[in-house]
Amino acid sequence: MLKTMIEDLLVTRGVAENIADEIAVVAFMALVVIGALVVYWLLRNYLLRIIHKLTLKTSNQWDDALMASGVFHRFLRLIPLTFFILSIDRAMPGQFVMLKRIVFALIILTGTRAIEAFLNTIVQVYQQSPSLRRKPIRPLIQSLIIVLYLFAAIFIISVLLNKSPWNLFGLLGGLTAVTMLVFKDTILGFVAGIQLSANNMVHEGDWIEMPKFGADGDVIEVTVNTVKVRNWDKTISTIPTYALISDSFKNWRGMSESGGRRIKRSINIDMTSVQFADEALLERFRKTDLLKDYVQKRQEEIDTDNAERKIDLSATVINGRRQTNLGIFRAYLVAYLHDNPKIHTGMTFLVRHLQPTPTGLPIEVYVFSSDQNWANYEGIQADIFDHILAALPEFDLRVYQQPSGSDFARLTGGDLGNANT
Repeated sequence: MLKTMIEDLLVTRGVAENIADEIAVVAFMALVVIGALVVYWLLRNYLLRIIHKLTLKTSNQWDDALMASGVFHRFLRLIPLTFFILSIDRAMPGQFVMLKRIVFALIILTGTRAIEAFLNTIVQVYQQSPSLRRKPIRPLIQSLIIVLYLFAAIFIISVLLNKSPWNLFGLLGGLTAVTMLVFKDTILGFVAGIQLSANNMVHEGDWIEMPKFGADGDVIEVTVNTVKVRNWDKTISTIPTYALISDSFKNWRGMSESGGRRIKRSINIDMTSVQFADEALLERFRKTDLLKDYVQKRQEEIDTDNAERKIDLSATVINGRRQTNLGIFRAYLVAYLHDNPKIHTGMTFLVRHLQPTPTGLPIEVYVFSSDQNWANYEGIQADIFDHILAALPEFDLRVYQQPSGSDFARLTGGDLGNANT
């Protein structure tokens, strides 16, 4: 043994045995510390570099992520600590008990931090894959890290106090009420994180709305305790994770995955402008590219039906079947929207009447744009209704709106300035 050799050497040089023993202990401890530092230096400057070069040569992303997260570096720290405690234990069994306990506690802490780095690496690699990031794994990993550190703290305390860790677990169980109170949010977040992940309710990148917390934007982070949302005005809203389970919220992921974005808007028609289409109006529509086939085919169908039923069309306009300017307008909207390359024709496609109201007859357009980008979507929607408003007079239809100053000016025969006075 090295310590014995040092002690024997000192004794042969005439040093008293008790003094030689003390000097041998100090010298041995110094050599062990120096040896541990040398081992750590060699591992860090040579072995770690070799591992880094090997990771660069592989195409696997795992080793690169492990290297970047410091997993290898933290695990290598265990070697000099283990070398230190084994050297002391073999050379001086039963001595320096407290020092060995402290070093062993450091080994537990270092190992825990290495495992934490490994778990964080799993999250990083998981989030880099679009197919895997569907379910949030961060809350689960963070929960595991919390449990890991809880166990590490218990084992460190048991090592330092030289007590059985199971006794500490029993004491912790007796303090369940206090534990539940202190870790209430973490426990609720842990359970909520499992439910969010298992049910695929929300993950990073989703657009969610939760008015209660002022959240309307993209989810940028899901953790055990909080969910961070970047709103459209670039502010950040923080939502307790368990609130996504206990309260309701809207997730727009379905829209994003569908390939289309809904356009649902109506325009009110002045019902007094709705009328049967006379021959002059039909002739005008027969010259419209989007309507000529529809008007001709529809009129032939109506004429055939009226002839078979021997309807006297000259008696009154309500005898038999006739086309209306509003019906032709709806057919025009359908043809116009089908002809628009920015409309997703594979999804719900509807032009319909709504319940008449005191402000007119709503004609609703219910379609989906093929472009989901917010700015582009708003532009597509605006272009459609710009065209509708401009096209209405061609069908002898009027849009309904509340009377304005110009309306009153026309009624009184004055100008806007006179109307305002």
